[in-house]
Amino acid sequence: MTAQLQLYSFRRCPYAIRARLALAAAGLRPGRGLELREVSLGSKPPELLEASPKGTVPVLVEPSGAVLEESLAIMRWALARRDPHGWLASGGDAAAAEQEALIAENDGPFKHHLDRTKYASRFGAEGDARRTEHRQEALRILSGWNRRLQGGGWLLGPRPSLADWALLPFVRQFRLADPEGFDARSDLAVLQAWLARFLQGPELAAVMASPWAERRPWRSPRWLYHLALEPEWRQAHQAGMYARSTRGLALEEVGFIHASYAHQVEATAERFFRDAGPLVLLTLDPRRLEEAGVPVRAEPAPGGSELFPHLYGPLPLEAVLRADPWRREPLQP
Repeated sequence: MTAQLQLYSFRRCPYAIRARLALAAAGLRPGRGLELREVSLGSKPPELLEASPKGTVPVLVEPSGAVLEESLAIMRWALARRDPHGWLASGGDAAAAEQEALIAENDGPFKHHLDRTKYASRFGAEGDARRTEHRQEALRILSGWNRRLQGGGWLLGPRPSLADWALLPFVRQFRLADPEGFDARSDLAVLQAWLARFLQGPELAAVMASPWAERRPWRSPRWLYHLALEPEWRQAHQAGMYARSTRGLALEEVGFIHASYAHQVEATAERFFRDAGPLVLLTLDPRRLEEAGVPVRAEPAPGGSELFPHLYGPLPLEAVLRADPWRREPLQP
């Protein structure tokens, strides 16, 4: 059983953004009963895949172990706990039905055309050939939302509702594909004002900055970590494997490669690499190390009792999940 809520998120994902918006509106905050786990979609932590095998974000794990793996479910869960701004106040059955229809249109056809506009190359030659067609279809949907907004500035009238906050991150993403082209469309003036209010507002600013949106991926305690000098990591790519033990020492001199558990990385960097040149933090998969025949042993550091993982053999590159530049100073939002 977990001690607190755990939110697996990805800073730029519109689904994750709208979940964070609702959680923040409900008064929840990372570090106060909620742990944010920023995910690298290229190397998903095993804890995420165990909670939600589909491996998409956001995912919210409750202290009971219950899992919410859809952004709308997370939004409704959060606002059912506390809804100080009345996002769930739909204004009756008819308005509730309109709200559901708007969200379905966004999550269905609009998202379909958005992906094929912003990421056309992912869909091969056909995607590139039909990009303009998909953009026009997305704009047709936006035109309908623009007409709806003329009635009161928000999708369902004079005040924001769940529909507004559920759709805004996706319209933001569409604009990012071609900001100048989007801003030049005079036929979307009301929708542009609606989006601008969101882009400039405190709600989005809060959930796109620390502590809601960390720029460093969360470090899984299931993985191992090694700090490498950047030139030595480049050499490893040329050699096909990494054979340095630690700063200034080769594997053949020491007999093993020093590594760290997740909670030891900062202390290791401070103690041994404080005045070193550019560093790379390698994230290692113990399962791949085992498959490659590299033994890993937990052993105390010389002169101490704290256990550290030691790799008894060269590090195969395929066991490295990520190689991130190490930044000594906290990142600014």
